[in-house]
Amino acid sequence: MESQYSKKKSFIVNAVYALLIVLIVYVSLKYLFNLVSPFLFAFIFAFLLQKPSRRISAFTKIPTKWVSLVLVFVFYSTIGVLIALLGVKLIATVTALISQLPILYENQLEPFLLNSFHGIEDALDALSPTFIDKFNADFDQFVNSLGANVTEMSLSLIGMISNIASSLPGFFIKILIMIISTFFIAMDYNILVRFTLRQFSPKGREIILSIKKYIVNTLFVVIRSYAIIMSITFIELSIGLSLIQMNNAIIIALTIALFDILPVLGTGGIMIPWVLINLLQRDYQTAVSLLVLYLFITVIRNIIEPKIVGSQLGLHPVVTLFCIFLGANLFGVIGVFGFPIALSLLKHLNDAGTINVFK
Repeated sequence: MESQYSKKKSFIVNAVYALLIVLIVYVSLKYLFNLVSPFLFAFIFAFLLQKPSRRISAFTKIPTKWVSLVLVFVFYSTIGVLIALLGVKLIATVTALISQLPILYENQLEPFLLNSFHGIEDALDALSPTFIDKFNADFDQFVNSLGANVTEMSLSLIGMISNIASSLPGFFIKILIMIISTFFIAMDYNILVRFTLRQFSPKGREIILSIKKYIVNTLFVVIRSYAIIMSITFIELSIGLSLIQMNNAIIIALTIALFDILPVLGTGGIMIPWVLINLLQRDYQTAVSLLVLYLFITVIRNIIEPKIVGSQLGLHPVVTLFCIFLGANLFGVIGVFGFPIALSLLKHLNDAGTINVFK
């Protein structure tokens, strides 16, 4: 009896302990990450630039500190120029699309709605006056509710834009802090790393270095895995759009494949609106072809993603799919990549005997 009571007590203690760990990790990722993210990304960028800095320093005989400063400057300058060029291109594309909306409404949507209403009126002429009065009343109610919904959506959109505008100063401050921190960390990278490691016991330092080595290798594996997935999506899109006889099929396929990396939007963020536009233009054949192509790509993606990512990380496809789903719902893009990597790291440490979590 005492043994059974001890087992129950031990189970409750372990369950509470595991729950507290999960809660701490969740709160840390959800709130603490937002506070330390500028310094975390600064450290990551400084780490990535260390190896080329040391090589250039050994070749030119210039101190590593000054080489690191130059590389950080070149790194952020290149990123800034690329973002500026992409921003200008995106603004030009969106502007051109918005300018085409009135033409699309006048030539496609308005005639479609008018023809639909005329067809409804012709069908109602044969019905009783009572039914017509009821239909008119319901239609007026629909129009009023539609107007209220449009107004509510407009207010929500204005609120969302206001929130984005109000968060921009804080975002730019974080970017500025990250850039400045990168310069300082890159200059004294070895000093900072040695100081941090000295705060841990020899066993703790061994674990930290093992985690760092595994995460670096795992990130490369994840990038390679998603590069394979994007390549497969690109090939599928290229073949499908070419069979549909779409102009610039290769360029469109490349754009959608790059967009496919986003977990929320993905391929559907481009192809579903594309299908709807073709339906409004009464190009039903193209719309159906694009829809079939989208469904095919989505099914193939859901089959190969857990298999490819899981096999690269040493995880079962079901476990990988669960991690991707859970991470996307909790933390968005970061969770999609972070959860499989975190579980893979736990498995690696468990297999190495560093920790004992799984049996």
